Amino acid sequence: MRKVRPARDFRRFVVVGDSCAEGLDDRYPDSEHYRGWADLVATELERRHPGVHYANLAVRGKRLDQIVTEQLPAARPLRPDLVALFGGVNDLLTRGCSAATLHGRVDRAVGGLTEICDTVVVFTVSDISRQSPVLRGLRGRIGLLNGAVRHAANTHGATLVDLASQESVDDLRYFGPDRLHLAAPGHRRVAAQVLTSLGMTADPAWTAPLPGAPVRAGFRSHLQWAWQQAAPVLVSRARNVVVRRQPGDGFAAKRPHLTPVG
Repeated sequence: MRKVRPARDFRRFVVVGDSCAEGLDDRYPDSEHYRGWADLVATELERRHPGVHYANLAVRGKRLDQIVTEQLPAARPLRPDLVALFGGVNDLLTRGCSAATLHGRVDRAVGGLTEICDTVVVFTVSDISRQSPVLRGLRGRIGLLNGAVRHAANTHGATLVDLASQESVDDLRYFGPDRLHLAAPGHRRVAAQVLTSLGMTADPAWTAPLPGAPVRAGFRSHLQWAWQQAAPVLVSRARNVVVRRQPGDGFAAKRPHLTPVG
């Protein structure tokens, strides 16, 4: 495994990936812009060692093969000291995605990033299939993705943030309305885990249990979610197939240039 560089050396922080790296569903207060775990990490790096520059090249909807061909070439000339990759969920939602395909895409993404930067952070994903009967069909694919991420992290010397073991997946307060993207409390927990993986302490409030009992979905809320959230996504994906529209078309990175955090 590669050694993690001291925090003071993380002067150029670059994030690649999909909507989970972009920051959906964690909006800044009184703003339409998304914050997310990556912005939180960047702000904390800047607080500790002023002068950090940060770019977020992630684009919602992107698969790992798109991340490799579109975002890695954009990340290379930025000469990052720290790179984080959060992606793979959109691959799980693609018809015909096989174990071999997943492993190949993950390996190319992680391996490519470790050629660009010494310190690369990657993530397993939470088992969201536990939240709804509609999602149970994803359980096997989630396991395949997480296995591929662990193998690639070990092979290429990346730093692994293991979200697969998080019990918070059973509490819907950590997730947005679609039960896929994290809400603000979920993003804070992920940011804390990233900082911990890099040898830094995080605000204890970010990982403190939420007050009250966990919120779990009942039968009626499952039906409401399926109608209001799942069905429109399925229709949109079917329409994209018909018109040959690629995931992420029409969207741009929220922070495409390496600019000061402060």
